[in-house]
Amino acid sequence: MNINILAGGPIDLLPNLNICKQQDEIWVGVDRGVFTLLTMGILPSIAFGDFDSVTSDEMSIIEEQIKEIQRYKTEKDETDMELALNWAMEQKPDLIRIFGGTGGRLDHFFANVQLLVSPILKDQTVHIEMMDNRNIVFIKGPGHYSMNHNPQFKYVSFIPITMEVKGLSLKGFKYPLQDEDIPLGSTLCISNELINDSGNFSFSKGIIMVVRSND
Repeated sequence: MNINILAGGPIDLLPNLNICKQQDEIWVGVDRGVFTLLTMGILPSIAFGDFDSVTSDEMSIIEEQIKEIQRYKTEKDETDMELALNWAMEQKPDLIRIFGGTGGRLDHFFANVQLLVSPILKDQTVHIEMMDNRNIVFIKGPGHYSMNHNPQFKYVSFIPITMEVKGLSLKGFKYPLQDEDIPLGSTLCISNELINDSGNFSFSKGIIMVVRSND
């Protein structure tokens, strides 16, 4: 089972959502993302938000079509995205995709990136990725991982988000590494590329952000 979450980010940054219209896909709408899904002919199973970014008419349409709405006050401790993501992780899916989480306000974007760390801090294995029409972002803790070539997102960057990532090795990449320690702030691993159909990366300590890009 996969869970797809659509937030209220700029519509022009969204990828083709038809790739996620499968029987085992659950859709979740967040704030204005709920109305966007409805305009695309996608009926979310559940909606989250304070809905301060929709009009009263749009809210009426949402209330008419969505059976389960988790509505919150604007003044709250968590963002709408965090509330939706916490619910999604409780369902124990194989994969969580976040759309509409990039672009627009930078504080929202950086907050969404930080939310990708949640399963690592909670010792959960669910893979979460945030995607727009130019990038795929995900975060990993220590371990060994494989990656397939994707011509739509040819560039691959590895960015430390802890003070240091220890023992990073990259195999099958244009610029390989072997057991390198990468400090926070380093740009050593920006804009790499896979040279084969697949490659792998591994590291022994820290948390790393992986960004696959096409521009």
